[in-house]
Amino acid sequence: MRMESVVARTAAARARIALATYRPEEGAESLDRDLPVLRAALEGAGAEAVVGYWDDPDVDWAAFDLVVIRSTWDYSWRVAEFVAWAERCGKLTRLANPAAVVRWNTDKRYIGDLAEAGVPTVPTRYLAPGAPAEFPDDREYVVKPTSGAGARLAARYRPEERETALRQLERMHDRGLTAMVQPYLTSIDTAGERALQYYGGRLLHASRKGAVLAPGTAYDADKVAHPRLEPWQPTPAELAVAERALAAVPRRTDGSELLYARVDLVDGDDGNPCVMELELVEPNLFLWLHPESVPVVAEAVVKAALR
Repeated sequence: MRMESVVARTAAARARIALATYRPEEGAESLDRDLPVLRAALEGAGAEAVVGYWDDPDVDWAAFDLVVIRSTWDYSWRVAEFVAWAERCGKLTRLANPAAVVRWNTDKRYIGDLAEAGVPTVPTRYLAPGAPAEFPDDREYVVKPTSGAGARLAARYRPEERETALRQLERMHDRGLTAMVQPYLTSIDTAGERALQYYGGRLLHASRKGAVLAPGTAYDADKVAHPRLEPWQPTPAELAVAERALAAVPRRTDGSELLYARVDLVDGDDGNPCVMELELVEPNLFLWLHPESVPVVAEAVVKAALR
């Protein structure tokens, strides 16, 4: 074995890494298919990798060199609690991504920030509790909360379904939720949605999925978050928009960098790619679809832990 490999493995053995996830309901299995694969890869690299529930009060986060927010997929129900946890954890050890990024990215009003920075985005109107309803009357549109994941509380409407959309908005406002109203871009039905994954500062892989919101599906119905997922080769235009979105993320005053990011793109009315979401908290990595990316992710995580 080459001497530098021995040194690298010895250094990695000093790295204690926590993979933060959500607590499944009693009797249910975790939906994160990548979690055991990533943990095994980290341990194979010589690091100590531990899976922990983000809301477990018995976990000593300070005992780790790095805490990676991996699949905390219940946070959108408990945003304030989750952000508070991230801020506490970030003071105890290195958190990826950093707490300031988590705070910014858990509220999809960041899409407005990206638009102001000149990044092509899906046009978005925000309706806070108490605001009057403003829905398009000439095209399909989507109503969803500013904090959500997996199409939770999202629905697609035709102009003649305004009354149903109003009932959804009223229920969201009654729960203190701010709603987003976006045009439904019909290109999603044919070209799908593309997810460009970045890890350790470079493009990891890309995927494409089909439309999530079917006409007539109730906003509170369960949806398949990633239908017809397949590998994808991003176009130069998609890469350019993704890079612009990542460059527009607010700078971290502590000098910390993003460990991971997923840029979700769709085609706008002009046929050009635009950002639907920028996932910087707990994006699904789809490593099961891209097994060649597993060692790349493990290497990047260990490197971040030893930084």
